[in-house]
Amino acid sequence: MRFSRRGFLAAGAAVGFSGFSGPVLASDTLSVVATTGMIADTARRIGGGAVEVKSLMGAGVDPHAYRQTRTDIVAMTRADLVLWHGLYLEAQMQDFLHKLEKRGTVVAATDTLPRELLRGHDDYADKFDPHVWMDPTLWTYVVEHIRDALTAKSPANAELFAANTKTLITELEALAVYGARAMATVPQEARVLVTAHDAFGYFGRAYGFEVMGIQGISTESEAGLNRIGELVDLLVERKIGAVFVESSVSDRSIRALSEGAAAKGHEVIIGGELFSDAMGQEGTYEGTYPGMIDHNFTVIAGALGGSVPARGLSGKLSAGS
Repeated sequence: MRFSRRGFLAAGAAVGFSGFSGPVLASDTLSVVATTGMIADTARRIGGGAVEVKSLMGAGVDPHAYRQTRTDIVAMTRADLVLWHGLYLEAQMQDFLHKLEKRGTVVAATDTLPRELLRGHDDYADKFDPHVWMDPTLWTYVVEHIRDALTAKSPANAELFAANTKTLITELEALAVYGARAMATVPQEARVLVTAHDAFGYFGRAYGFEVMGIQGISTESEAGLNRIGELVDLLVERKIGAVFVESSVSDRSIRALSEGAAAKGHEVIIGGELFSDAMGQEGTYEGTYPGMIDHNFTVIAGALGGSVPARGLSGKLSAGS
């Protein structure tokens, strides 16, 4: 998984972001339930017409706090395969999912990620930061594990799943190249990302950014007045010009940062809305995993003084992203 260094145009040419094709050999489609939108989109791209995927969590839903509904329980117990993220992301669902594992239909998509590549968790010594989708390089491990899980359930479609996986990984390579080139255009002193909670640690590690969240890795962490005060002082002292809200977290604390800095004579703008724990609206480019990451890369770099295409890597971002 070494990424060649290509230009924006070469990277864009490598990305189709369209549906996958290929013959479906099995007589019946595979019924798959995925917890998060990122996992659901990945399963659809790999499975093509051989799978039917239901996502439990839609746009703007916080997976840290999500609890399964009765409808979710029925869907999961009837599915051929249940894909969940793991790494304590779905903290409120974890006990139920572990019980469901006894049926042999449940797979944690992050199980095969090398533990040496994971960041530690702020609040739990024996757990890891679950937000691995923020680095497309890490997400390739998830892609391959989902491919293997689908193949185990539908061996007749192994060739289709393998071909679609290869195409998707090529897209992720192009995204990683775009991210690296976009972030390299941000002035060194401006490479500080301040958001509502610490969901961007893997992004920061991959692209050389200092990342600060008001809350910790989980949105269940309390955002105290002391933490907000500390970050206001940091914004003023280091002359940081932009902070970011998240689509799945209240913007109240981030706006308090901007107002606090203004009270001390330093203007801090809201640089844009980032997709942290959930993707964009279904049916939009931002409602896909590649679109989600393309959006984040483009908004972050653009707001912090970098140079990026207005509509992102593939020109598909919504106007105003």
